Amino acid sequence: MRVWLASTALLGLILLYLLAISTGNTSRLAEYYWEIFSLTSLLTVGLIGFIGRQLWQIRQKIQAKVFGAKLTLRMVAMFALVAILPGILMFTVSVQFLTKSIESWFDVRVEAGLDRGLSLGRNALDYLLTDLDYKAQQVARELNGAPALSATLKLPALRNQLGVHEIAVFDRHGQLIAAAGEPGAGAEPPQAPSREVLERIANGQPFRTTETLAGRGMVLRVALPAYPLGFNNERLTVQLSQPAPRQIAEDAELVDATRSEYRQLALSREGLKRFYRLTLALTLVVTLLGAVSLGFYLSDRLSAPLGALADGTRAVTQGDYSRQHPIYSRDELGVLTAMFNRMTKQLAEARAQTDASRAELEANNAYLESILVNLSAGVVAFDGHWRLTAANVSAERILGVGIDELAEHPLPDWPRLAPRLSPLVDATLAHADDAPGDDWQAEVAMEGERLGQTLLARGVRLPEKTGHGFVMVFDDITDLSRAQRDAAWGEVAKRLAHEIRNPLTPIQLSAERLQMKLADKLAPNDADMLARATRTIVEQVNALKGMVEAFRDYARAPKTQLARLDLAHLMREVLALYESNPAVRASLPAQPLWIAGDATLLRQVLHNLLVNAQDAVLDAEQPMIHISAQQENDAVVISLEDNGPGFAAEILPRAFEPYVTSKAKGTGLGLAVVKKIIEEHHGSITVGNVTPHGARICVTLPCPEA
Repeated sequence: MRVWLASTALLGLILLYLLAISTGNTSRLAEYYWEIFSLTSLLTVGLIGFIGRQLWQIRQKIQAKVFGAKLTLRMVAMFALVAILPGILMFTVSVQFLTKSIESWFDVRVEAGLDRGLSLGRNALDYLLTDLDYKAQQVARELNGAPALSATLKLPALRNQLGVHEIAVFDRHGQLIAAAGEPGAGAEPPQAPSREVLERIANGQPFRTTETLAGRGMVLRVALPAYPLGFNNERLTVQLSQPAPRQIAEDAELVDATRSEYRQLALSREGLKRFYRLTLALTLVVTLLGAVSLGFYLSDRLSAPLGALADGTRAVTQGDYSRQHPIYSRDELGVLTAMFNRMTKQLAEARAQTDASRAELEANNAYLESILVNLSAGVVAFDGHWRLTAANVSAERILGVGIDELAEHPLPDWPRLAPRLSPLVDATLAHADDAPGDDWQAEVAMEGERLGQTLLARGVRLPEKTGHGFVMVFDDITDLSRAQRDAAWGEVAKRLAHEIRNPLTPIQLSAERLQMKLADKLAPNDADMLARATRTIVEQVNALKGMVEAFRDYARAPKTQLARLDLAHLMREVLALYESNPAVRASLPAQPLWIAGDATLLRQVLHNLLVNAQDAVLDAEQPMIHISAQQENDAVVISLEDNGPGFAAEILPRAFEPYVTSKAKGTGLGLAVVKKIIEEHHGSITVGNVTPHGARICVTLPCPEA
C-alpha cells in the first residue's frame, strides 16, 4: 500500500501541477487542458475505488469483530474531517478570490486606458500620415503639368527635399513608372498599390494607411493622383512611403496587441471562471481523496501495532506467554510494545517458575498421596471451621462411612450423619482449644454396627500460618487389642489348666476311695448319701477336666499339618455322625473341593460349629440346620445357618473373644478355638444373623495353588 500511495501521490501532484498551469489561454499547455483533466479524473476514479475497497474491507473486519477495525474507521473519519473542513474553506476562499481577481482584470478604467493608449498611438501615426500626406501633395503639385521626363528627374530631389523614405509613381494599371528611394544595395522595389487603392485613386480619393511589412516593420504609405504632361494625359498615382519611428511603432504594436488580448480575455471571462472553478474543484476532490487514502494508510500503521498487541493479549489470556512483537518505532506505540514484550517475558518466567513449583508441589503431593494411600492408618485434615479438607482411603475404610458425604458438613455434624462416629468426634472436639503443636492420643471404642471396634486416635492442631487447621491420624487396633486379649486369655487359660488339672485327679481318686472304703461300713441311708456325694464330686471333676482340656486347647497353638484334601468328602464323613438329627441338612457339590488343610483340626471345627448349632435350635419349634460348601473364585466357602435365636447384639462384635458365650454351661472358648484353627489355615471366619431369626457362620479357606 505504501508504494501505491507514494506513486499515486506523485502522479497526482504532477497532474494537478499541469492542470493548474494549463488553466487559461496564455499557457502553452492550454490546448492539452482537457487531456490533463481527463487523466486527473481517472486518478480520482482510482482513488474512489481504492477508498471503496478499503471501506468494504473495514466493514468485513467489523463484522468479523477484528480488533482495531472500528478504531481504523474512526481515525479515517477524523482524517477525512480534518481534510474536508479546511479543504472546503480553502476552496470557497479561492473561488471567491479568483472571481474577484478575474473581475478586477476587466475593470472599465483598464479598458479605457488601453483604448486611450491605442488612440494616442494612432494619433501619433495619424499626425505622421498627415505630414506624409502633405508632402505627397507637394510632390503631386510639382508633377502636375510638368513634362513627364522632368517629372521623373525631379523625384530624387523632391525626396531629399521632403525627407521621405521613398517616392514612387505608378500608371493607372499599377505599373511602376519612376521611383526614388533610400540608396542601398539591398533596397527593395516599391510596393505596387493594390487594385482597391487604384480604384480609389481613380475616383479622386487619396489613400493613406499604416501597415507592417516583413523585414521593414511599420510603414506609413500615402497615395495621391497626379496629372503630368505626356503619358497621353493619363492619371498617375504618386505613392510616398515612410517608416514609422521605431519607438512609436513598437508602442503602437504593443498597445494594439495588449488591447486585442484584453478583448479576447473579456470575451472568455465566464469560461475562464468556469475553468478555474473546475480546476479548483477537481484539485479539492483529489486532495480530499488523497487525504482519506493517506488516512487509511496511517490508520493501518497506527492500528496494526495495537492489533498485534491485542492478539498478544488474547494469547496471554489463553496461556500463551511466548509472544514477542517487533518494535518498529520509538514513539509511544514502540514503548507500549516494548512494555508488552517485557510483560510477556516476565509472565513466561513467572509461569516457568510456577510450573516448576507446581511440578515440585505435585511431586510432593503425589509422594505424600502415595504414602497416604498405602498408609494403613486413616488420616483426616480439617480447616479452622472443622470442615474436611483431606482424607485418605484408609480413613474411609476404617470409619466405614463415605468421606464425600462427610466432606459437605463440619465435624460437629458428623454424629447426626453417622451416629457410630460420636465417640471419635467427641474425643476430637475435646481438644478443640489445644494450642498449636500440642498433640493428644486416645483409644476410642466405636458404637453402632461396628460395636467392638477400637481406634487409636492421635491429633494435633496446626500452626496459625496454615489456617488453624487440625490433623488427626487413627488406626483400627481392634485386631491388635483382640490379639492382646487372646494372648492374655491364653496365658490365663494355660495357668488355669495347669493349676486346676493338678488337684483334680487326687480329688477324684480320694472321692472314689472314700466310696470304696466306707460304703460297706455305713448305714444304708448314709451309704446312699455318700454315693450321691461321691458321684457329684466325680461328675464335677470330669466337668472341670473338660474345661481344663478346653483351656489347654485354647492356650496351646494348634500344630497344623496342611495337606491336599477334599473338603466335601471330609464334610460328608463328619455329617455322617449327625444323620440321626433330622434338623441337619447339607448341600454339597458332587465334585471335590480341594484345599490345603489339616483333616483333624478341620473335623474339630465342623464338630464345634454343628454342636453350637444344635444347642442353638433346641428351643425352636421346627429346628433347622443347613450347611453348604461351594467354590468361589480361588477359595472354598462353608456356610452354616440355623433358625435359632441368633447372636445377641452385645455378643456379636465379640463372638470370637474367649469366655464370651450366651450358653449357661458354655466356656466361651469354642469359637475362639475355631477362629485360631481357621487362621492357621490362612482362612477367615465371619458370624452374623439372618432374618427373621437365626445365625449364619461363613468360613473361607483358600484353594491350593495348581
